[in-house]
Amino acid sequence: MNIEDFRNYCMAKKEVTEHFPFDDDVLVFKVCNKMFALASLSKWEEGNGFINLKCDPEYALELRAEYNSIEPGYHMHKHQWNSVFIHTGELPIQLIRDLIDHSYDMIVKKLPKKLREKLN
Repeated sequence: MNIEDFRNYCMAKKEVTEHFPFDDDVLVFKVCNKMFALASLSKWEEGNGFINLKCDPEYALELRAEYNSIEPGYHMHKHQWNSVFIHTGELPIQLIRDLIDHSYDMIVKKLPKKLREKLN
């Protein structure tokens, strides 16, 4: 997966917007104004691309135990976010997509009912 594939996958989801709220480097994806994925563009250009994704805390621990390419979220709440290192080649593309979906779903399920209905 490259940065464009990542961007396109995120943007294809309902009500997703992209932002640069921190600086010109960190690309953030939000659903209904809630962050679910982010990535440093300069890290991707250096060949060390990773994405931060929200994750169920128990599932996050399982993933970190199983994959060297999944670590506690860099500059994020370590309990609820993972850094998923793309360029190691360890992670199948489908797993990365599933983790993006999981992050998106984690945010959506906490939205008010009216917003959740809009997304369905």
